[in-house]
Amino acid sequence: MFSERFQLPIRLSRHAQIRMVERGVDAAMVLDLVETGTLKFKDERRFWAFKHYAGREDNLICVAAVLEDVLFVKTLMHHFTPED
Repeated sequence: MFSERFQLPIRLSRHAQIRMVERGVDAAMVLDLVETGTLKFKDERRFWAFKHYAGREDNLICVAAVLEDVLFVKTLMHHFTPED
């Protein structure tokens, strides 16, 4: 996968891949989250990308990622609540 938004390849941790299966999220949804989700940055490199998907009862869906030489997705969450 490649992020047009960040102009970086996307890599998924093993942990993120396991969470995707557990939460019924495919690679297309991960890419959509990265490309069109709302971003909340923890610092210059670490962020969350989250989005509501119609038809899902476990919203918000979120990826936690790090910007390095790639966009590294560390985990995938559901029922995400962005902190103010």
